[in-house]
Amino acid sequence: MDGSRRLAAALLGTVGVGLAAAGPVMLLRGRGGRKEIRAELAAQKITFPDHGLPDELAAYAGRRVETGPDAHAYARFIQGNLAHTTGGRAYAEITAELHAAGGDDEKLLKLRQTAFTGQSLRASLMSAYQAWHLTTLVTGLGAALTGLGAALVATADALASSPSDRS
Repeated sequence: MDGSRRLAAALLGTVGVGLAAAGPVMLLRGRGGRKEIRAELAAQKITFPDHGLPDELAAYAGRRVETGPDAHAYARFIQGNLAHTTGGRAYAEITAELHAAGGDDEKLLKLRQTAFTGQSLRASLMSAYQAWHLTTLVTGLGAALTGLGAALVATADALASSPSDRS
């Protein structure tokens, strides 16, 4: 085998081994992250009501929030309740109304607290949903890197063991 072929085989093999080692680490991290998200959501003991859900969420009736998609659906449920309760106004809009009213309107104070609490819960659930997607990405990339690494190692082995074209 000539020097350039040997160098190519060594480089491909080295990169392949690196990728083949990184892939399973990513797979484990993705699975571990998903397990952590499930545990945290389960610890919150959030359950959809048995009835009164909008049609698009009816399939979740009585179900516990344990996955990213469940968290996303519950965040939509909160969003609908907040829109109904606040008349579609956001926390910042209610705060501006409160300041315009002199800051001592009891009804606006309570409404602002409700908006703050609801929007905070919704944001937490949306964070869990986004983290769920990241675990999917990390797991998928881990599988791809593992496969690519194995393919590069096999290519390097084939390159190293093939007879040289030169005599």
